[in-house]
Amino acid sequence: MKKILIGMAFCLLFVPKSFSQGNTEYTGGFKINFNEDGSKYLRMIAWGQFWAQYNDNAPEDQSDINLSVRRARLLTFTQLNNKFLILSHFGLNSLNGSNLSPTGKGESSQLFYHAFWGEWKVAKNFYAGTGLHYWNGISRLNNSSTLNFMTLDNNRQSWAVLGLSDQFARHLGVYVKGRVGRLQYRVSYNEAITNTLDAANDPSPNGRAVYRGRELLGSADAGKVFQGYFDYQFLDEESNFLPYKVGTYLGSKKVFNVGAGFLTHKNGVVVMDGAGNLEGENVNIFAIDAFYDAPLGEDGSAITAYGVFQNNDYGRNFNLGPYGTGNMIYGHVGYLIPSAPDKSRIQPYLSYQTRTIDAIDANATRLGLGINLFMTGHHSKLTLEYANSKVGNGDSNGIITLQAQIYL
Repeated sequence: MKKILIGMAFCLLFVPKSFSQGNTEYTGGFKINFNEDGSKYLRMIAWGQFWAQYNDNAPEDQSDINLSVRRARLLTFTQLNNKFLILSHFGLNSLNGSNLSPTGKGESSQLFYHAFWGEWKVAKNFYAGTGLHYWNGISRLNNSSTLNFMTLDNNRQSWAVLGLSDQFARHLGVYVKGRVGRLQYRVSYNEAITNTLDAANDPSPNGRAVYRGRELLGSADAGKVFQGYFDYQFLDEESNFLPYKVGTYLGSKKVFNVGAGFLTHKNGVVVMDGAGNLEGENVNIFAIDAFYDAPLGEDGSAITAYGVFQNNDYGRNFNLGPYGTGNMIYGHVGYLIPSAPDKSRIQPYLSYQTRTIDAIDANATRLGLGINLFMTGHHSKLTLEYANSKVGNGDSNGIITLQAQIYL
């Protein structure tokens, strides 16, 4: 394991200088203008993330080194004027040797819509939209972009209802977004999915809640998903043209935001009493967070820091993989080492999460230690991360991941 870690670190830190490029080469991706001033256009963004992972706790009959395509995505959006927009986002996730299919027709090999929505400008700084959207509530990380993470990937528990009430962190519904002064907001009202990740589990007398409210109680009783996120921008203001929150600006902006958000789903889960009667319970999730990203001087150094407290109430004794009723504290911090913007740049980082799981009266923790090598900002980068996670009194699990990312 030590030899593998040293080898990966060598590859990450000592990339030949001929691969080093500056961000000035990127001028906004592929854009087709339909008029001279560019106000009528079609914009396309493509990206891929490729993983090599070493798992020190893999079963004896499985390889401890695995290769995968973590994400393969294409996003397009277009405007004929600033009064309306349509966006589509499709791709696939986590394609590996275990879910490849012989002829490319298996479920994991298929592209699917991550998002598809239309949006209208109602008034200055006020917009409304509908469709399969990503205007989420709860926290910044529940709205994060996968293009510009500072850490290897998002904090998994921050996508708090992925596969429970939504399709891969996107809900089908209506939303409004906008700003009032320096306060930005997004609020949405959504359908919940019927076939959830909890579908294989049945309610048991006085047992844990199961996230099957829409299926077992019917759509009328289960209700809709209502969520929102609000953040006050003390320094440079971030764009809210698209919903995707930036992970790190690499010192190009000076941002300090404090936010709060929520998600509530009436009768989203179902419990069974001692007599076998089914009852619905509400799902309520709330978070407060803060984000700071700023240059530290004229030498190209910068800091990125984020922290969140999240209260998760999925109902009585709910515990399903990354989801569980209880509290979560998560934070990360990264330091961009001084370097000229047109050279390769290095950013070590640290992340830590701890959360309580009421169902087992125990804690879960995750420690991440990583380093980014930016060859052309986020458009061409390598990330090496060691993560160690533990649930309750179980054994800890260490995973080393090397990621290569390109986006255009």
